[in-house]
Amino acid sequence: MRLAPAVLCLGVLLAVSAAQASTSSYTVKNRRIEPNQPLAVALQDAGLPPEQVSAVVAALEGVFDFRKSRVGDQFRLVLREGELDFFGYRQSAVDEWQVRRDGERYVGSKRAIEVEKQVALVTLDITHSLYEAAVTAGEDPLIGMVLADVFAWDIDFYRDVRQGDRARALVEKFVSKGRLLRYGEVLAATYRGGAVGQKRVFRYELPDGRASFFQEDGSSARKAFLKSPLKYAHVTSSFGSRFHPVLQYVKAHNGVDYSASVGTPVWAVADGVVTVAAHTGAGGNTVCLRHSNGFETCYLHLSKFGQGVRTGSRVNQKQVIALSGNTGRTTGPHLHYALKRNGHYVNPLNQNFPRTEPLPKNLLADFSAKVAPLARQIDAVSVAEASAGN
Repeated sequence: MRLAPAVLCLGVLLAVSAAQASTSSYTVKNRRIEPNQPLAVALQDAGLPPEQVSAVVAALEGVFDFRKSRVGDQFRLVLREGELDFFGYRQSAVDEWQVRRDGERYVGSKRAIEVEKQVALVTLDITHSLYEAAVTAGEDPLIGMVLADVFAWDIDFYRDVRQGDRARALVEKFVSKGRLLRYGEVLAATYRGGAVGQKRVFRYELPDGRASFFQEDGSSARKAFLKSPLKYAHVTSSFGSRFHPVLQYVKAHNGVDYSASVGTPVWAVADGVVTVAAHTGAGGNTVCLRHSNGFETCYLHLSKFGQGVRTGSRVNQKQVIALSGNTGRTTGPHLHYALKRNGHYVNPLNQNFPRTEPLPKNLLADFSAKVAPLARQIDAVSVAEASAGN
């Protein structure tokens, strides 16, 4: 059968178009933002022509705040026949922007990523460290930091952790496509330890909107002072007399030294007022705080003061007041932490501070009702595990 000339011409045109499409040349370039490199400069350095750089910038105006571009941000260029076809910019798993070609113009948008909030039970069986326990359990090691924050009043997660301890928490997880993005609030947590015994706390939102942790009977999980000014800390020199490593003679050591790399965040162990925020010679950069009931604390050899930390300013417990360092008379990076009571130095490691105010009696019924289902979730697992072991 012979085909009409028009049909033959159409077939040839379709074949030629398909051949051209199949031979289109695509180039993909993956880059990162470098120090002191604005996005427009990064695009030029990646080889994008000036007019297309301008088109990308114009497409993202009102969609992406260029001032929030950070060193290490990733971007991708997809070029077809040397012309920009697609631009993708990624800051995190949930923060991505795109520019796509639409005819003769480019359109920018933020990529919509579906995020699901789940409440999950996390169980960490400790053989060596909280970090290794999290990895073994298939969790992000950041869960260790979360738990260190929850139990900061009762547990020093360097000195108090023992092999065989177990931590368990009901925690919010924000997940996208089955991948953990971050942890949210801890709703309930328990810790059973050889050195600290059994700890059990529950998150409760007060009528004014503030949330805090309480024990099951309504007593506060908070204490006037934290156990340590660092989330994780290794004591390298205890309170008392010692042979000074620099001065080379026995001298009173009126505090505790913690091994800490330069830049480690330092917490205020209690609410207070800044009395010193300056370089003090042998102590290097120093912050001292005045607290209630005649207590004072000092933090020495710092690399940097926290934002707003100056003489006379007020700070809150757990506020980052400084970064640890290696200033003053030292033999290496560390934090020297000192505690005074009524003008006399005392050992920070053997103090037993009282808990803060318990829940008011008029809130106990509501607290118990909200805590009960959380306690059942943790206890149900405990019973199941005990049954499985028999």
